[in-house]
Order: sequence, then structure tokens, then C-alpha cells
Amino acid sequence: MADTRAAIEELWERRAELGAGAGAADSDSDALKIVHQAIDLLDRGEERVASIDPVSREVTVHIWLKHAILLLFKLSAMETERVGPFEYADKIALKHDFAAAGVRVVPGASARWGSFLEPGVIMMPSYVNIGARVGSGTLVDTWATVGSCAQIGANVHLSGGVGIGGVLEPAGAVPVIVEDDCVIGSRCMVVEGARVRRGAILGAGMVLSRSIPVIDAETGDEVSRGDVPERAVVVQAMRTKTFPGGEFGLPCALIIKRLAEGERHDKMALEHVLREHGLSAG
Repeated sequence: MADTRAAIEELWERRAELGAGAGAADSDSDALKIVHQAIDLLDRGEERVASIDPVSREVTVHIWLKHAILLLFKLSAMETERVGPFEYADKIALKHDFAAAGVRVVPGASARWGSFLEPGVIMMPSYVNIGARVGSGTLVDTWATVGSCAQIGANVHLSGGVGIGGVLEPAGAVPVIVEDDCVIGSRCMVVEGARVRRGAILGAGMVLSRSIPVIDAETGDEVSRGDVPERAVVVQAMRTKTFPGGEFGLPCALIIKRLAEGERHDKMALEHVLREHGLSAG
């Protein structure tokens, strides 16, 4: 792995010299082989774009792997791939061998090569992009999308229509992270490197980005920007702000409940909490 990393870093430094397609030089073909080695590491789950320190909970972005993905786009030529009656024209192949990986993929779902799905993942008609990682027992529900490099934990429910944003550039930027045991309600958008920590729940229709304030309903305090605390039940809300043209409502994420340590988010209990606030888990 160290040799592959060093080779990717060297290629990145001279990326302006590299090309793609039938007219590419032999050296470019060799470069593409090295890039494929790096993407294979992602595809097999042996490496990941970002990791969380188990003690500090700090995120480390492995920039060389993002560089490998960017080099793959630069060096790869467009190709046609046929899957049954469907035809695709792209630079990156689709994943295969789901049964051997212990992953259930319903017709209409697809994942790109370079993403990793742990055993026990279920994909309804949905999409997982390159560099993303989805943990065991997670359900990617109908029309949900997991963007490039997003890191989704184990036993997560990405409800119908959820959009998990991709963060590929700049290479050093932290991707979207959804930790273990979370529920992301229907039609939520989690983008721009936002983070949802272990056991948290987002009510349906929320938008969470790094600029969205997360506010505690009990105290009115802003606890973070785009970073939902562990076991928090959060809904979309508005807060007023005065501008020269008047008062306007700006979106925020409102913590309406905190689950106790070890408390599971029972579906019926969750629906009750959200319905009290005129919302639904989706």
C-alpha cells in the first residue's frame, strides 16, 4: 500500500503531463494501472477516503485516495457498458459480484467501482458513488443517493429520497459522515461535509450543511454548525434574523430530544416524538 500511495503522490505532482484515451502515451497507460491499484483498494474496503479516530473522534482525510479518484477521471476514456437492457456511457465501471460480497441490490440500484459496501448492506433502487463507504446492516432506501467519498456507518437507515452529498474537491475537505445507528428521514439533504454522529435522527425534509446552525431547543444555544451530536433527534426549523430589508427566517437544525445512552430509536416512539412537532421520520 505504501508503494501505491507514493506512486499516486508522484503522479499527482505531474498530473498536468498526463492524458487519456487511445492516443495516450505508454507512460500514461502505466499511470492508469497504478491508479487502478489504488481504486481497487477502495473497492475492496482495504482503504477508505476518511477515517474516524476511535478515541478523539477526529476525522482524518486520506488525501492521496482522493487524488487517485481525480486521476482516474483524468486518465480514463469513455466506455460503453451494457447491463441487461440498460446501456451506460461513462469513464468508471459499475461494481459487480454483489452476492459474493453479501450485499442485496434490488433492480434499479447501482454502485460505482471504487465504492465499498460491507456485507449486509441493502440497496433499494438507489445509487452509491465512487469513494463512498456504506457500513454493514445499512439500508439505502428507494431513490436515496450516496455521493462520492461519503462515509456511512453500520445499521443506518437512509430513507427514501435522501441525498448524501459528495465531497471530492478540494481534496483535503472532509466528506459527509453519517455514523453508526443513525436514521436519516425521507428527502433529507446532508451535504458539504456535514456530520451526523452515532445514534442521531434527522426528521424528514431536513437540509444539513456545514453552514447550518444546530440549536438546542431547551436552551436556545447553538451547539455546532452542520454537526449533529450523538443520539440527538433533530428537525428542520427556522430562526429569524434582521436584515436592512426586514426580518427573515433562516434555516436551522433544532434538537428536540436527546436519547439516553443505550436507548434505541424505536420506530413507533420516534414517530410519536416527531408527530408532536408536526413532523415524520419518513
